[in-house]
Amino acid sequence: MSEFVTIEKGHGPDGRIAIVRFDRGDGVNALSPEAMRQLTNAARSFEDDASTSVVVLTGSEKSFTAGFDLKDPEGRARRAMDLGTLRRHLKLGPRMTRAWQEMEQITIGAIEGFCIGGGVALAVALDFRVMARSAHLRVPEIGLGMNMSWQSVPRMLHLIGPARTKQAVILADQRITADEAYEWGLVEQVADPGKAFDVAMELAAKIADQPPLSVAMTKLTVNRLAHALDDLASHMDVDQFALASLTEDHKEGVAAFLERRKPKFRGR
Repeated sequence: MSEFVTIEKGHGPDGRIAIVRFDRGDGVNALSPEAMRQLTNAARSFEDDASTSVVVLTGSEKSFTAGFDLKDPEGRARRAMDLGTLRRHLKLGPRMTRAWQEMEQITIGAIEGFCIGGGVALAVALDFRVMARSAHLRVPEIGLGMNMSWQSVPRMLHLIGPARTKQAVILADQRITADEAYEWGLVEQVADPGKAFDVAMELAAKIADQPPLSVAMTKLTVNRLAHALDDLASHMDVDQFALASLTEDHKEGVAAFLERRKPKFRGR
């Protein structure tokens, strides 16, 4: 089994910064089911780590991640799953984003290249995001006949408000540039191309210099207040996604994507 995720600890002030690198070595960095499991395990590995205050999550030089891997054999097997099995399999994504959101450490995403779909869902589960000026975000789920799930809609809503969230999610073909993402409040800092990781590490060092316990407790308080109603608002994510995946529009959306053509949706 390939290892897509590596963890480096002991960086920065008093060794309080850890780096999690997600790199499949193909320049695309798609989120296969196995990649999501590894990212989930990486986040959970910090649960009892009192020596780490900040975790920087970075992708490859060309891509943070292209989102869910539509070509992965395990992912494609969803088409033949019964509803119960499908619902269990669809929990991989929200389990991953929840694991990263619930980390006690401050989390920072360093985004180069493109960050698409599930990549955006992962990025908005982090505390801060640094994005290279040459990078872009895109949320193509609706264009594939699916709904944006993994509890990312309420997270985006907290960051950029209702109108911008609708704009980002519904206009599936829209690329969100780094400058737009910064203006909207979707990312906190914009860096020169190739420098997102360096800027993220600078931010991490500033945070690591602060009292660790106070930082952790402040994060917990802010998250509890901000996300108190998120489960209520998005508890149907998995079932909506499962339902959408059974539609003709979803089959058409995926087929059009793989065949590089414009889809023809019929609302059924």
